[in-house]
Amino acid sequence: MTYVFLAEGFEEIEALSVVDILRRLGLLVKTVSITENVQVTGSHGITVMADATLDAVDFDSARALVLPGGLPGSDHLQNCKPLGEALCRANTSGKIVAAICAAPKVLGALGLTKNKKATCYPGYEPELLGATPVQDKVVCDQNLITSRGAGTAGDFAFALAKALGADPEPVRKGMLFD
Repeated sequence: MTYVFLAEGFEEIEALSVVDILRRLGLLVKTVSITENVQVTGSHGITVMADATLDAVDFDSARALVLPGGLPGSDHLQNCKPLGEALCRANTSGKIVAAICAAPKVLGALGLTKNKKATCYPGYEPELLGATPVQDKVVCDQNLITSRGAGTAGDFAFALAKALGADPEPVRKGMLFD
């Protein structure tokens, strides 16, 4: 199971592109509100209904934990202590931990970017604590996957799919990404 975490003010493209592409590939994905409310409004006023709330998630079944960016969504993700604890446990057990845009700062604050290459939205590089910042669209370093922003959301989703063992090429071509 891949969990995509939604906080008020999340970047809609970064969250929903991942969900859409992974589901097209037949992978199990759930959106998870970090609050008690399943309705979550993104940074551009689009309200979505999450599949679950944080307290209903079985982190042991997770293969990947994904953080979309957006503001103030990334700040809310960073301030969510149970999510931070889950990210640290997932990282320790080698599960995929992924973040895009401003959200890699959450991983940096938790020490998960230390001694790894990572990318983020321009200007957030200082928050990738201990990382070697690079400017690639998507950076995969061991179990950590990071990406730059809304314009790289598709590439981010396809990198996640590949890390999860799926062949993204048929969907990539069908969606005219090539």
